[in-house]
Amino acid sequence: MPETADVSAPATRTVLFDFDGVLIHGDAFHLFMRELYRRSLLRKLAAVLALPWMVVVAPFSRRLATRALIHVGLLGLNERRYKNVVHAFAESLVRRPRQFSRDGLQVLRRHQAEGDRVIVVTGCEHALVTHILDQLGLKEVDVLASQLRPGLLGMRVKLHNIGRRKPAQLAAFGVKEWQVAYSDSLVDVPMLKPAGEVVLVNGTPKLCMKLEKALGRTISRVDWF
Repeated sequence: MPETADVSAPATRTVLFDFDGVLIHGDAFHLFMRELYRRSLLRKLAAVLALPWMVVVAPFSRRLATRALIHVGLLGLNERRYKNVVHAFAESLVRRPRQFSRDGLQVLRRHQAEGDRVIVVTGCEHALVTHILDQLGLKEVDVLASQLRPGLLGMRVKLHNIGRRKPAQLAAFGVKEWQVAYSDSLVDVPMLKPAGEVVLVNGTPKLCMKLEKALGRTISRVDWF
């Protein structure tokens, strides 16, 4: 009998995308918080009252000062109201001209068309980035993001998904290896190190050199618009 050729289907690649600065121009959660403050005089007043404490804390922990500003902005929003506000904001955001990276979204969709598993791994808040991707027609993309939790006075930060938390979240999600990773930040080194291919998005030559030094190898650099 003739031998049967052993033809194996190509293994599915796992491809990671950061979100802010890669698929969207700017910081989505910052834009959201700015909109919350813009629409509420009470939030502005509360932020002014909290300002002395933030000024004292900022030199020692910028993270705590930023988190306080976020908590003030989320005052009065329970989980249901937060999701409603986020959904409305996502709908308005996707209608803004040139807010999103046309090139980045094309590359993401190309990976999907090639059968790759695409995961957005971001410091942006989970509900916000998920609603934005839904509005962009990318509901099938997995999302690992920062998380909030309900508090007595409103939603509170539960987990900020940056730095070492990104590979930790991937591991908890059952993802042990990834072949390609797109990022615009040196902060993502823990996520980029295990990747077979690293792509720096809209980074300067100086940032590219720093990232290559941190990773100990050559990377690709692209300019996306």
